[in-house]
Amino acid sequence: MAFTLRQLQYFVAVAEQGTVSGAAHAMSISQSSITEAVKDLEHDLGVVLFERHPRGLAITQQGHQFLRHATKILADVSEARRVIRETGDQTSGGRLQLGVTSLVAGYVLSDLLARYRRAFPAIEVSTLEDDGPYLEHLLIGGEIDVAVMLLNNLRDRQALQSETLDLSPFSLWLPAGHDLVTREAIAMEDVVGLPLIMLTTDEIEEATRKLLDAFGARPKVAFRTRSVEAVRSLVATGAGVAILPDMVYRPWSLEGDRIEARDVSASLPAIQVGLVWRRGLMVSEPLRNFITLAQTQRSPRLR
Repeated sequence: MAFTLRQLQYFVAVAEQGTVSGAAHAMSISQSSITEAVKDLEHDLGVVLFERHPRGLAITQQGHQFLRHATKILADVSEARRVIRETGDQTSGGRLQLGVTSLVAGYVLSDLLARYRRAFPAIEVSTLEDDGPYLEHLLIGGEIDVAVMLLNNLRDRQALQSETLDLSPFSLWLPAGHDLVTREAIAMEDVVGLPLIMLTTDEIEEATRKLLDAFGARPKVAFRTRSVEAVRSLVATGAGVAILPDMVYRPWSLEGDRIEARDVSASLPAIQVGLVWRRGLMVSEPLRNFITLAQTQRSPRLR
């Protein structure tokens, strides 16, 4: 006879309390029910889980080994029940805990989130903005369900699953009237000696440095900032140039000055923007619907 979930619950309670009476009190049932369940479990497994003595029970080595499995089984069943409760008619509600990096928040997430909320208005969505490594930590720990972020520098690929939604090639930002604006083709060798406005948010600085290192060049950084608007203003007024993904390009600064962009994508790999969630996660219905909706917005370049 196979063991039951109730037997596992009673076994774990005895292991935690150390006595049958303590387990019976914690589970609000009779001591005889606990004793019978543990004996049946031992008979089914063919091992002794507890050593009996006058002052209570002492778990055996086999009991310790089985306790790890029993705890995991009960946790998985609890998670399965939670997911099933959220499955079905979305008018019954549910929750989605979403992480996003700062650069992606302003240029990718807003439209996706607006479409999701229109499609599933009963789902409670909470959003946390932070840097990529911390969001990975939260995903692995189960504190958020999914993150929308850059994938190029994803660190823990064994523990995390990702799906690319878009590719954003790098372009060179120049002030109007710059000598390079009239060039038909621009090589990285034309750029490496110029003063560079470095965006430090969302791991862009790390990605840009890696790209320039591939050409054996040390960037001549004139200014470092976490603000995309500051980059636009500094480039537009001639303080330097910038190398940034196309997704954040706008042709005007806040002051109304023109910013030119030139393609350098032949020299540089594209930035990958996508979804990240924990590998092996039992996907809830709100998360499944979010992933499906995001897939419908995948760039035509990836289809």
